[in-house]
Amino acid sequence: MHQVLWPKRRDWNDRIGVIVLALYAALPYRFCQANHRHHHQFSATALDPDFPSKPGGSAVSWYFQFMTGYLSSKQMTALLITWSMLSLLCRTFTTATAINVLLFCTLPLLVSSIQLFVFGTYLPHRRQREQSTNSKPDSLDLPMWLSLLTCFHFGYHREHHENPGLAWFELPKVKMAQRLLAAT
Repeated sequence: MHQVLWPKRRDWNDRIGVIVLALYAALPYRFCQANHRHHHQFSATALDPDFPSKPGGSAVSWYFQFMTGYLSSKQMTALLITWSMLSLLCRTFTTATAINVLLFCTLPLLVSSIQLFVFGTYLPHRRQREQSTNSKPDSLDLPMWLSLLTCFHFGYHREHHENPGLAWFELPKVKMAQRLLAAT
């Protein structure tokens, strides 16, 4: 989204982004990129596509708003057709095939979307929602290995907002440098 995967070849960043998001969930890259830019420009405001429209709503309603903001019925149809084609490749529509498609296609997408929402959106921005302020997002205070497992360091959200040109794997260094600076 920030052209950091291959800094000298921004066109290749976009090509890789198109492929990865299409394979992940039939997501349109340009739309997601525009939403991400709006998230940075208008963080925790009514113009932030990742921020809840009802500040007093539950985390579950926020998650559903987040998901419907990115995953349209057209995309869901594309995913269902793709998963059905996988079943056809298996030459059968048995219960076992349906369960396999559910376990290996649908469930990972659902779990990863919840993971992305919880560690990349909800936890870093919940304080902003509760206080209804335009303050900065929080970073999660997790060990580096756990931060990587939770969602590729998306929990270093404040560092990401302050340094959007850094790759996700560079954010722990920024966090450590800030801790050292605060300790002195």
